[in-house]
Amino acid sequence: NNSCPRGEIGRHKGLKILALLGVPVRVWPRAPLMTNKIISDTNKKSQKIKSILLKKLKDKKIKSKVAIVIGGDGFMLKTLKKNKNSSKLYYGINSGNYGFLMNKFSPKKIIKNLSKAKMISISPLEMKVVNKQGLIKKSLAINEVSILRQSRQAASLQVASGKKNIIKKLISDGILISTPAGSTAYNMSVHGPILSLNSNKLSISPISAFRPRRWKGKIVSDKSIIKIKNLNPIKRPISAVADNIEVRNAKIITIKTNKNIKFNLLYDANRSLQKKIKIEQLRRETS
Repeated sequence: NNSCPRGEIGRHKGLKILALLGVPVRVWPRAPLMTNKIISDTNKKSQKIKSILLKKLKDKKIKSKVAIVIGGDGFMLKTLKKNKNSSKLYYGINSGNYGFLMNKFSPKKIIKNLSKAKMISISPLEMKVVNKQGLIKKSLAINEVSILRQSRQAASLQVASGKKNIIKKLISDGILISTPAGSTAYNMSVHGPILSLNSNKLSISPISAFRPRRWKGKIVSDKSIIKIKNLNPIKRPISAVADNIEVRNAKIITIKTNKNIKFNLLYDANRSLQKKIKIEQLRRETS
């Protein structure tokens, strides 16, 4: 079919007239614009990278499923959750501080890096919170769920996995449940274990445990349903935080891996997420 594709006629006035007169014309469609594939935060560094990318990718064909995210880890987490039902592949470019979930920007190698990037899929945690008013709130966490004391009083918590109690009473500043992808973030800061991406495990780590003082936490299957109960919600209020979404005055928190959601992330071939995690493991072992 040599007719002008619908929506392309208006690009050339002469061709538009010919088409209206019934003369067959052919117009090659434009290369897909990248503006709807680049998701950027508003800081100056991100905007500068975006400007360079638009020029670099102007005449390049990039797979329609690829979205480029420019920002830091927090912006990537926010973007993924906002697009939780999307099947897109997300290539992150770091313009923040550490950027563990992101790739380093290389203007000269960006086309090559995009074409050879390797994909990994991760599933988030799903946090369900019942607060003291009995209201239920749900949030997703890609890195971790943090249960934190909300006042000067330490938290008093009961932690169970399924029907089995992990710890009957924990007095602490809180507790943290981490995915493998998040195990090198806040989890590592509270001395939790670093988990490999294919471990199929979750880490449960106390935050400044007071009683039992020497409890180091536990590693459980990612099929586990973890239930945390506030044993004294009036005197010792707690908040539950899924990455950066906080629910205050929590009474019961249920956490499980949502296998129905898959986030597909792209990484440079020589700097995969698995490799980054391995480097952090080696650093811990040798430090």
